[in-house]
Amino acid sequence: MKIKFDEIVQGDCLEVMKTMPDECVDLIVTSPPYNLKNSTGNGMKDGRGGKWKNAELVNGYAHHNDCMPHNEYVEWQRSCLNEMMRLIPENGAIFYNHKWRVQNGLLQDRQDIVSGLPIRQIIIWKRKGGINFNPGYFLPTYEVIYMITKPKFRLKPKVNALGDVWEFKQEMNNPHPAPFPVSLIDRIISSTYAKTVLDPFMGSGTTAIAALMNNCNYLGIEISPEYITLSNERIANFQSEGRIMYEEFGV
Repeated sequence: MKIKFDEIVQGDCLEVMKTMPDECVDLIVTSPPYNLKNSTGNGMKDGRGGKWKNAELVNGYAHHNDCMPHNEYVEWQRSCLNEMMRLIPENGAIFYNHKWRVQNGLLQDRQDIVSGLPIRQIIIWKRKGGINFNPGYFLPTYEVIYMITKPKFRLKPKVNALGDVWEFKQEMNNPHPAPFPVSLIDRIISSTYAKTVLDPFMGSGTTAIAALMNNCNYLGIEISPEYITLSNERIANFQSEGRIMYEEFGV
């Protein structure tokens, strides 16, 4: 596939990435579906709504049921990450956001997905708010960003002082079931030397907006035409109304 930046390609991310040339993007920032509806303890399937009663995730994603058998999910995500590694150069990196969860009473820490990859660091993204109906463990308040790097990847000067625990408000004004905060992705991209950014699970377009905030070119892949429409609307709003709106209102 000939790379054309500043657009979102509709399709299965794994199949699209397989058509892309080696080392064609500087940075990948993404968060895949978490397979939450396969979970045993998140309150989605017991008829009461649980902690997701008022959440968009109750309705699920468009064009993805988020309920794969766990082994199939792991194989899919490992295949995606292997393609991502091929697409970045020797000074490139992947920031892969995922969520640890308790499954069948035991911690599921995603090592079955990321083991063997060159993980340089784990960044904790602490979310404000939340609720927990399970008396078996404390309220989960964070997600994990795996910083997976090629050997020559370096951060910009002084940004390493930010540390590895970040706190951001959750995105509230976004109809997508599981949106990133724009400020989170802005921090990642602004901390690197990247000029081109890929998000294989583009969702509502947050990575594209953060790329534009940093004068970078973006490329997105998204299976859902509804989310592509949402992304393009949000990108157009950003381009017309500017960065201040996003910083002040978290749109």
